[in-house]
Amino acid sequence: MNHASLFQSHELAQARILEPEHLLLPQGPVSGHAVLIEEGRFSDIGTVEEIASRHPGLPRLSLPGHLLMPGFVDAHHHVTQSYGKSLVYGEPSEIFRRVWVPLESTLNARHLYASSKLSALEALRGGFTTVCDAGTRSSEDLDAIVQATTDVGLRCVLGLICNDKHSAVLLDAEPIVARAQAHLQQWEHHALISPSLAISIPEAASDAMLHRIYSMSEEAGRVFQTHANEHLVAVERSLNAHGRRPIEHLAHIGALGSASLLAHATLVTPSEVRLLADLNAAVSYNPVASAWKGNAVAPAEAMRVQGIRLGMGTDGTRSDAFRMMDYGEAAQRFAFGMMVGDSSCGAGWTWLDMATRGGAEVVGLGTQTGQIRVGAQADFLVLDLQVPEMTPSWDLPWELVRIAARDQIRAVVVQGKLRLWEGQPVDWDPLPLLEEVRELARHAVAQSDIRKLHAPSTEHLARRAAQEKALA
Repeated sequence: MNHASLFQSHELAQARILEPEHLLLPQGPVSGHAVLIEEGRFSDIGTVEEIASRHPGLPRLSLPGHLLMPGFVDAHHHVTQSYGKSLVYGEPSEIFRRVWVPLESTLNARHLYASSKLSALEALRGGFTTVCDAGTRSSEDLDAIVQATTDVGLRCVLGLICNDKHSAVLLDAEPIVARAQAHLQQWEHHALISPSLAISIPEAASDAMLHRIYSMSEEAGRVFQTHANEHLVAVERSLNAHGRRPIEHLAHIGALGSASLLAHATLVTPSEVRLLADLNAAVSYNPVASAWKGNAVAPAEAMRVQGIRLGMGTDGTRSDAFRMMDYGEAAQRFAFGMMVGDSSCGAGWTWLDMATRGGAEVVGLGTQTGQIRVGAQADFLVLDLQVPEMTPSWDLPWELVRIAARDQIRAVVVQGKLRLWEGQPVDWDPLPLLEEVRELARHAVAQSDIRKLHAPSTEHLARRAAQEKALA
């Protein structure tokens, strides 16, 4: 069925009351309900009859065959790495040392704007209305990132990297701390940007800096980000240097607590899981990154049961929220569920909740977004359910995790404003950006001291052809 005649983009943008066939509320999907949007927020929710009687005369739009659901939250992203994600396929661990540090270090303000705008557009296309950026290694100011994400209309938790170690050299702490304080103050009241402080990995900062940046984040009510227990070699380096694993060391020096958002945490012992729970630290579970990089899989379901706060992140792999949830459930099943006969593995609602409400909570925006409730920001998706893959429907949360796809997203709305319609921006043309990125990326990669250990697919095919010819 062609749904183009059901409603148009201008109708959605102008309607104050939306009446979808299904509405995804915190308690699950419901039918026969409507929402009222005022000043960029959900101001009323109820049955269609209740909303109509309480607000007569307001513009209404019926959305038969559609689901209105919260926008997804990417709890761990790298928005300035969009130039190079195809460079890391097949690479072994710690690609940041060979690819990301060399590439990001060359990026100027123009690069930051273009790469971030590309990432922001892809995020919206994948159903994300919020991303949490872990920080760039570019020495440029972050204004270009703010401008890019704001121009696209994406909500962004913007990390500032505060490392004070460069190779074996310890840098002067005070300029770094001053910049961190300025960052927290500069974006404190921005409509779409929330500031965050970050240390790339614990070993990239002194213990004093780790403690200080964590404390600044906690005092400001902002999120402190770091990558922890992601790679075996990093765990071993921490043991050699401190006699403690990275998460243990963060706790020991007072840099782990309710303000912490740890990316990955794939290599964790039972005692570290307990430590994370006891200190109320949060984790971004990044299942696609585990699959693409070949890293271990974080025991997300076990963490959840132990009370650890969890969101889900792409780690800049592919900004597709449905693919992220599917990987998230499947990774738990393959890594942990199958060996013990767990056929549910958290059930579909777990991963759907983790990718929306849970993600918003761990990035510090739990009171603003991630749910459809009165007072929350109107960040939502309109999803077409009238597709063969989801017909018939018996358990919508499970189906959203395993079956739904981003091409079903009709509309993406952030802060009550329509940002994307059928995969395309409503107020700007993306084609010039794509052309610019192709040129800028070629130049940036050529100027970077990138060291790949895995040859491109075309080279592998050429080698195989040569071997077959030699054996003929």
